Amino acid sequence: MKKIISILMALTMLFALAACGSSASNASTAAPAPAAEAPAEAETVSYKIGICNYVDDASLNQIVENIEAQLAAIGEAAGVDFEVLYDNCNADANVMAQIIANFIAEDIDLMVGVATPVAMAMQAATEDNGIPVVFAAVSDPVGAGLVESLEAPGSNVTGTSDYLDTNAIMNLIFAADPDASVIGLLYDVGQDASTAPIADAKAYLEGKGVTVIERTGTTVDEVTLAAQALIADGVDAIFTPTDNTIMTAELSIYELLAEAGIPHYTGADSFALNGAFLGYGVDYANLGVETANMIEQILLGGSDPAVTGVMTFDNGTATVNTETCEALGLDYETVAAAFAPFCTQVQSITTAESFSDLG
Repeated sequence: MKKIISILMALTMLFALAACGSSASNASTAAPAPAAEAPAEAETVSYKIGICNYVDDASLNQIVENIEAQLAAIGEAAGVDFEVLYDNCNADANVMAQIIANFIAEDIDLMVGVATPVAMAMQAATEDNGIPVVFAAVSDPVGAGLVESLEAPGSNVTGTSDYLDTNAIMNLIFAADPDASVIGLLYDVGQDASTAPIADAKAYLEGKGVTVIERTGTTVDEVTLAAQALIADGVDAIFTPTDNTIMTAELSIYELLAEAGIPHYTGADSFALNGAFLGYGVDYANLGVETANMIEQILLGGSDPAVTGVMTFDNGTATVNTETCEALGLDYETVAAAFAPFCTQVQSITTAESFSDLG
């Protein structure tokens, strides 16, 4: 009996070892399970944008800064990359042409022209290739021949306009000084942005029987001489539209005008930043944001520039330089109250070279 039990136990152990060996063999020869493949990363869509600024100026620089900031925000939200190529031609037509040629050689998807001369040069350079052009701060895009109409531009060019309501500024002049009888017009005859506003100002003033004296300049030195001539002419106030030449020269003339007791009324808040008594017009930071939004509509939304209407803005903000106001012997609260009926808002500013310097 014991012998039979021993045999049975031996057989049991033999079968167990065989089973273990079979299991180990299967484990060692089984093919490994295929590793799961990592999902391929989606390729980021990229757009190349060329921005050319006309001149180093507080308002125009503010536009560029806000275009770039808004494009960065749009790109992050939409998961696209906007590569911005930026340059400034400093009012040099030859440099401007080279910058635009470089943009085309870089195979950009869209051009941005800041100010009328740049927009016009980009228009000419894209007639054959059809590259979309979005302009910024063009005061009279129809008069400049950039678009057929504000509602329907008609070609590859559209953008944002800082159209100036000249009559509104004229109203401010006489709100502050009802007895003003001699008004000076200071501008650059070569600036397309000045043509319509100067004509409007002359019509308004001559309609009131006011004497108009025009002085012009194309460089800082010439503008300074023109300002001195207006002082000698005995003008009661001076008007300048959104003229980039005068804007650039403002830091050189504002003290001369203040010492002579002559308020300078202008077409942009950057003039007031640089010392002019008053700047009246659009919010250039917002104009930059809306220019970037228009770029988004064209590149991401598929909008056709030919039917994308030019964007205009409320011109109702009057910016008064409080330092110049005091130098002229005027009380800020008094002039602000006089201006209020003709503006959506009146705000104050102090003299600096750029908005960032106000910190």
